[in-house]
Amino acid sequence: MRRLMLLRHAKSNWPEGVADRDRPLAARGREAAPVMGRYLADELLLPDLVLISPARRTVETWEIVRAMLPEKPGSHVEPRIYEAKPERLLNVVRETEPTVRTLLMIGHNPGFEELAALLAGHGDRYASARMAQKYPTCGLAVLDFALEDWRDVAARGGRLDRFVTPASLGEGPDE
Repeated sequence: MRRLMLLRHAKSNWPEGVADRDRPLAARGREAAPVMGRYLADELLLPDLVLISPARRTVETWEIVRAMLPEKPGSHVEPRIYEAKPERLLNVVRETEPTVRTLLMIGHNPGFEELAALLAGHGDRYASARMAQKYPTCGLAVLDFALEDWRDVAARGGRLDRFVTPASLGEGPDE
């Protein structure tokens, strides 16, 4: 089995004169990120590897989430995740080492929403409906694949195990 978790970055600010890549988290984002970190820890959704977009808001999201995890997985910034289309994101997934069973990627929409929809062939219909309605900041899609190698991940080949947002956990509005 392989598990792919796609976490959209927490809510960010739009400061005037700041490049998109350098946008920091907003106060609401700094409140939502630990909620998702606790959720990952409580549900034992512990990644073996974390790939993070180079944008400041994704790095800050990971720093907060990471602090909530009982075990600190390996992580690195993956430039190809920034503003990526689903095809490029899928290539990143397929290049994951076979020793990694659970991969967490932290990035952006619309790429994450489109990748999750592309890969989810079946699964929890309520989670699927929520995800199709909106993939807000700090939204988390968890997809399982009955595969031995990441290279074999294909469209509609995954099972959507769950789609969780801070609001669905009772922790504020989805944005």
